[in-house]
Amino acid sequence: MLSSSFKPQDLIFQDLSLWPKQVTIINYIKGWIGFSGTSFGTFFTNSLFIAVVSILGNLISCSLAAYPFARMEFPLRKFWFAIMLLTIMLPHHVQIIPQYILFKELGWINTYYPLLVPRFFALDPFYIFLMVQFMRGLPKELDHAATVDGCGKFQIYWRLILPLSLPALVTTTIFTFIYTWNDFFGPLIYISEVKEFTATLGLSLFISSGEGKSEYGQLFAMSMLSLIPLFTIFVFFQKYLVEGIATSGIK
Repeated sequence: MLSSSFKPQDLIFQDLSLWPKQVTIINYIKGWIGFSGTSFGTFFTNSLFIAVVSILGNLISCSLAAYPFARMEFPLRKFWFAIMLLTIMLPHHVQIIPQYILFKELGWINTYYPLLVPRFFALDPFYIFLMVQFMRGLPKELDHAATVDGCGKFQIYWRLILPLSLPALVTTTIFTFIYTWNDFFGPLIYISEVKEFTATLGLSLFISSGEGKSEYGQLFAMSMLSLIPLFTIFVFFQKYLVEGIATSGIK
C-alpha cells in the first residue's frame, strides 16, 4: 500500500514491484484535496473529534459503573453484574434498527449525537468488565484507610481508585480510539453530509468516485496517512496496554 501510494494511477496494477519505477506524490496532493470542497483534513478532524469525545465518555461512564461492582456492596450485585456481562454477547447488529428508530425520533440523524451520547451511559460492557477486574485487584485496606481519613465513596473513587487504575484507563483509551477511528458502519448509518464524514467514510469515496472511476492511488495515500494516528498511539502506549490487561493492580 505504501509503495502503490507513490505510483502513478496507471502503474499501480502494472508495476508489481515494491520499489516504484516511477515515483510521484500527486496521489497525496489530490487525495488531501478531498471531495465537494471538503479536504481530507476535515475528515481527519471529524474522526479525531469523535474519538476524543468517545474516550472521555467511556472513561467517565465505564469507570463510574465499574467502581460499585468492584468495591461496593449492594443488593443483587452479582445478578446485575451478570446481566451486564450478558450484554457483551448481544450482537450489535441486532440493536441497529431500534436504535435508528429512536435516534430518528429524537432528530439526531445526520448528527454526531448517536455516535457520542451513548458513550456517556456506559455503552461498552467490555470496558466495564476490564476496569472491574483491575479495581478488584487493588487492596481493600486502601478503602478502609481512606474511610478512616474521612473520605466518602466518591472521594475514594476520585482520589484513590482512579489514579491507581491508570493502566486500565489507558487501555480503555487505546481500545476506544482504535475502535472509533476505524469505525465505518456507525458513521455510514447516521451521517450523510460529506463535510461531516469521518476518515473511514472519506476513504470510501475514492472507490467509484467522480465519473465512476476508482482512484486507488489516492485511496492508498490517504490510507497511509490514516494509519499514522493508530500506529503512534500503539507505539507510545503499548506498555500500558499490556499492563492494563495482564496485571491485577497489585505492584
